[in-house]
Amino acid sequence: MSAVWDRLRLFNIGELLTHRGRTVMSLAVMSVSAALLVAVLSISGSVTGSVDKLTRALGGAAVLEISGITDAGFDQQLLPRISATPGVGTAVPMLRAQVGAGEERLMLIGADQTIAALGNRLTGPMAGQALKLATVRNGVLVGPALGHKEGDTFRLGSETVTVAGVLDEESAKQLNGGHIVATQLSLAQKLTGRPGRLDSVQIVAAPGADIATLREALTAAVGGRAVVADPSLRTAQAGGAIQIVRYSTLMSSLAALIVSAFLIYNAMSMAVAQRRPMLSLLRAIGGKRGPMVRDLLVEAALLGVLGGALGAGIGILMGRISIDRVPAGIVQSVEARTEYMVPGYAIPIAVAACVLASVIAAAIAARQVYKVEPIEALVPVGVAQTDNTSRALRIAAIVLGLGLAGGAIALAKADLGRLSLGAISLSYAGAVVLCFAATGPIVRAAAAIARRFGAPGALGATTLERAPRRVWATAMTVMIGVAATVAMGGASRDMVDSASKTFEELGRIDLNVSVTAAEQFPTGPLLPADVKETIAGIPGVADVSPAQMAFATLGSGRVMLQGFRTEEDDINIAAVDRTLLPRLASGEGVIVSRDVARELGVTAGAQVTLPTPTGDHTVRVLQVIPYFTAVAGVVIMDIEHLRTWYERPGETILGVDVADGADPAAVQSAIRAALPPDIRVATGQQQVEAISGSLRQGTALSAAILWIVVLVATVALLNTLMLSVLERRRELGVLRAMGTNRRFLLRSVLAEAVGIGFTGAAIGLAVGVGIQYLAIIAIGHAMTIDPIYDPSILILVYGAGALGLALLGSIPPALRAARMPIVQALAVD
Repeated sequence: MSAVWDRLRLFNIGELLTHRGRTVMSLAVMSVSAALLVAVLSISGSVTGSVDKLTRALGGAAVLEISGITDAGFDQQLLPRISATPGVGTAVPMLRAQVGAGEERLMLIGADQTIAALGNRLTGPMAGQALKLATVRNGVLVGPALGHKEGDTFRLGSETVTVAGVLDEESAKQLNGGHIVATQLSLAQKLTGRPGRLDSVQIVAAPGADIATLREALTAAVGGRAVVADPSLRTAQAGGAIQIVRYSTLMSSLAALIVSAFLIYNAMSMAVAQRRPMLSLLRAIGGKRGPMVRDLLVEAALLGVLGGALGAGIGILMGRISIDRVPAGIVQSVEARTEYMVPGYAIPIAVAACVLASVIAAAIAARQVYKVEPIEALVPVGVAQTDNTSRALRIAAIVLGLGLAGGAIALAKADLGRLSLGAISLSYAGAVVLCFAATGPIVRAAAAIARRFGAPGALGATTLERAPRRVWATAMTVMIGVAATVAMGGASRDMVDSASKTFEELGRIDLNVSVTAAEQFPTGPLLPADVKETIAGIPGVADVSPAQMAFATLGSGRVMLQGFRTEEDDINIAAVDRTLLPRLASGEGVIVSRDVARELGVTAGAQVTLPTPTGDHTVRVLQVIPYFTAVAGVVIMDIEHLRTWYERPGETILGVDVADGADPAAVQSAIRAALPPDIRVATGQQQVEAISGSLRQGTALSAAILWIVVLVATVALLNTLMLSVLERRRELGVLRAMGTNRRFLLRSVLAEAVGIGFTGAAIGLAVGVGIQYLAIIAIGHAMTIDPIYDPSILILVYGAGALGLALLGSIPPALRAARMPIVQALAVD
């Protein structure tokens, strides 16, 4: 063991410390990759973790939860039947309601004395403050985040409440980040205008009860009017809501990791080349290949560990900043207030990914020298047989690359939902493998471009031809940066355009009235009962069309119910077949989005059972439509049936038609003046623009990561060229001693960079356009929209921008070559 450590310390760690520039560059790109992975995993983990944290804090000892199908909950009359079910120890009723919006959003919890059986975070405070809650008029307990103190009064829902007590910090931070109000069940029902309704019943099992049997008995007891599941169902549903953001940003982060792996490959190749004299000597005196290879892999793993650890801290900060860029529609669909938290798996996964990428890259680099005879290890780079790709290896790479490309095409075209997004990663892998098979043509193309710069270019071209593997790896870093920017940037733009078409019918509505913000789906709360009549009586209003949206549990996932006045053809979705409206109005059937149909395994004409607070309702699927469903799938029905079946009287949004000849702006002002200030009035076009803006916000994070990938490619090019300059210090010194001027050497290195950069960018542009096509097809399946493929002229702008940034990395090495002192260069051993 001592010998192993001495060998590592002298030959590997010592080399890392000697060549500090190379080590710092390698650590930098690995840190960026790790930071991106930690940030992405933290964003999705914050959403799901916040829900899980709240669920555990409220659930306590509960083994099952009976929850409402929608936010309307279910009838409290089910409680005696639930309590009497064999195996139930205690059934704890709760009302859970979101109140307010944005930064003012809080959770209202109502419970009775049975909450003591849960032993949760509210048990102690509610038991200790029971007398105050009972004697103080409209008494409530509040979290410290609300900023109230005991005795304060404030407006909550339909009533003014009094603070009977403030929750302690330890309990409050587990409950929606302290943005919580807890009170007696009856008062909570009164405050929300929902008498006799429950949102949740937490089940504490009787001693010895079988949980599976208990679940079946409870399912039979509720008769489809509520959902019986593990408390973790809420966390799983939140994970589904954030899934599309997680996929898109994770793929961009993996692109950065791939670029980093290529840089590590180049760095290790240069390290191996520099150590050839030492390695040949060790081989000559009996050194074995195995320990040498293992030492190099340990060296690479060390770089991965250090880079991942350094990047983890940066990623935590990046995630904290980026969490606010999660689209409002996704945050809206999640019950808990999102708190930033780094999941326990984020940092280990990021570090492990960096280590794996470093080790694989180093293993590929190691075979160039460690598998040669001692005398061949002394041969300069580019002359040894291991620097050239064998014919058999090229053929294998072509077969594998074509197989990956074919698999990517098949996966993209297969309607597998969000799994289709895996085609994007496969296509990148296929492109890299095929480019490996084409190393020779790539090197020749780069050299040909370099020669266009005259005598300095000829010198640069010769340098490129001497190190084919290094040229290929560097070109791949540029290729991936350009391809990722072109493909994902174009695909994101196409996705927003395709998704916006889903909502373009909203632009034809004169005015929309809702409680929710324009960029959010109007899933609640319900508008006050008198709003519709108030608006209808305003001069200039021709018609008021009610509609309602609500999230509901269907199967193990969530869908968005959308109810319209079908007899009046008020559905503002172009894909809906208007001949089906009478059947919708009669309650015969519903229209569903593609992802709902796929999840339920149904097609048009099939029957589906909808669980509702009034029991199961079996209807026919009248049509399956494309609809943007990044948050949840859609079930469209007549509004009257939604109101009746789901016990949600009223509407969440009103469409207002302005009479012919009336001034829309004046009518809008009159409506706004007649309604409470918390009700929003916007034009249909403003609604469309707000939704499109929210979609662009969702892609902005992924786009930012892509440009970070380009910057990583810039560092990769800088590092590679700098290593090339350092490797050729003696050669450059001889040229300077012979009278070559600094400008000549400067142009020579820049010619190398341009040759590699333009070759990589050209390949990246072609690959990017192809991947963009596959990506938009895969995104279409993932988001159940009809994709619009539009390879606009912007791809050239993306490509040029990415290439320009990458070429910036060539300037420091070129200056280093030009300014290198002759004596110092000639003194290199």
